[in-house]
Amino acid sequence: MRDTPEDYGSRFERWDERAAVRVKPQPVMDPPAPDALYFPPELVPVLRHPLVAERGERAVHDALAQHLYHYLHFTVELEQLAIIPVAARIARGRSGLDLPERMRADAYKIVTDEAWHAQLSYDLIRQVEARSGVEWADAGTPAFLRRLDAVRRRLDPRVRGLERLLFAVVSETLISTVLTDIPRDRRLPGAVRDLVRDHAEDEGRHHAYFRDLLQRLWPALSAGERACVGPLLPAIVAAFVEPDREAAAVVARSAGLSREEARTVAAESLSAEWTARDTASRARTVVRYFEEAGALDDGATMEAFVSAGLLNNVRDG
Repeated sequence: MRDTPEDYGSRFERWDERAAVRVKPQPVMDPPAPDALYFPPELVPVLRHPLVAERGERAVHDALAQHLYHYLHFTVELEQLAIIPVAARIARGRSGLDLPERMRADAYKIVTDEAWHAQLSYDLIRQVEARSGVEWADAGTPAFLRRLDAVRRRLDPRVRGLERLLFAVVSETLISTVLTDIPRDRRLPGAVRDLVRDHAEDEGRHHAYFRDLLQRLWPALSAGERACVGPLLPAIVAAFVEPDREAAAVVARSAGLSREEARTVAAESLSAEWTARDTASRARTVVRYFEEAGALDDGATMEAFVSAGLLNNVRDG
């Protein structure tokens, strides 16, 4: 990779006064109100399926608790397996990019933030289990890891590793948009809202950092590197954005469905048509950033975005 510009506007100047790990208390679950929800039901597609809805309020309660567990576990796995390793390589000067020293120093802060987010998410799972009486059911390896491994296998061995760096860009610039509404939802327990709010505040800084990183990364790649990884960018976006059907089936099972019924509910609730629309909507921000960085200047890369249904959604908006 070629050298990158030195100019860098850090968002971490007052990190000691603002970061959750430095100044925010650990969220503690109070006894939930009788009508408390553990997650916004509007954000859980399997709840709209008749096989789940017909089972009543207790089934919905248990499914929402299970969905919260998978949301929190996804955070643990994302931070520990995808973001922290990338941020650590940046901090140690092993990313392949010649970055300003302040940018490397901020990467150390990101590592610290993300480790705290993972710890809090793990701890809240245990707290909610104790309060709700619903036991967390592990859905296995998160879908994003399987998808990212599939992208890696398609890459030329000489550029493997770029998929991890680009996935970090995707997830860190999109996750903050997922976190915006939950803290304002008064139906949820205070500890859930507090955790998501604190996470969102940290991720706002991370979003700006990784947007800046992308503007440095793409121009630093050789023409050959861009041609190799560019057409796979939509798959990297999808690795983060597309729903985890295995986890959705586990959520459906917690409502009292059989294994086969749960798989049917997950498949029908997260249909290919629904997934394509949802992915395009949720990916708009990072697709625009790829366009700004020049990634879509390559014809094959642009064609891949169009084929994936991602580009028109951005330009129409």
